[in-house]
Amino acid sequence: MILNCVVVDDSAIQRLSIVKLIESNNNLNLIAEYSSALETKNGLNNHKVDLIFLDIEMPVLNGFELLDVLNNKPQIIFVTGKTEYAFKAFNYDATDYLQKPIIRERFTQAVDKAVDHQKLKQDYNQEEGEHIFVKSNLKKRKVYIRDIKWIEALGDYVKLVTEDSSLVVLSTMKAFEHELPEGKFLRIHKSYIVNLDKVDRFNSKNVEVGAYEIPLSRNKKTLLVDALNSI
Repeated sequence: MILNCVVVDDSAIQRLSIVKLIESNNNLNLIAEYSSALETKNGLNNHKVDLIFLDIEMPVLNGFELLDVLNNKPQIIFVTGKTEYAFKAFNYDATDYLQKPIIRERFTQAVDKAVDHQKLKQDYNQEEGEHIFVKSNLKKRKVYIRDIKWIEALGDYVKLVTEDSSLVVLSTMKAFEHELPEGKFLRIHKSYIVNLDKVDRFNSKNVEVGAYEIPLSRNKKTLLVDALNSI
């Protein structure tokens, strides 16, 4: 199993040392490296990441503060020069905690643990049904992919409409789109993402999901036809 990962550290030298370890590990694929928490927050909106190697002491936002503002958190391996943050790190459900300078054997051990966690998560998803966790009304809620009908933009939030309820989640449409499995959903309008399995009918202006009509952008119709033909 290969995990897509990023490195977050304000020190270029420290980033380089971690990148070298990543490149020598067959279970890791480096997506990007970031020098600040703010840069990371923006970058994660554009990439699907399984694992973050995260420094704690950084300017403006530290590693913990970054995790506080992320809607959907991948696995975290903290990388720091101090041991005093270890207890707090595991309160953030960290997969592991590496102290600088990093020993290769210890790095490999941490990666193996992350791979095991990912396999367990994957097996669990297959057994129980594919799902995601969303934060709504200060609570983490499990939502099964098969139950999602569509997602609607609401300013700084999105509304997740399912078979039996709707949830309002603090997220952009672009960020939420990255949380959804590829090939099962399509953004058919600037304000709507639809579950392709739920589409009953459509014309040049609307997509019908049950009794509801969702606007269809003119330039999305061909994409919709192709997407529906491929499932």
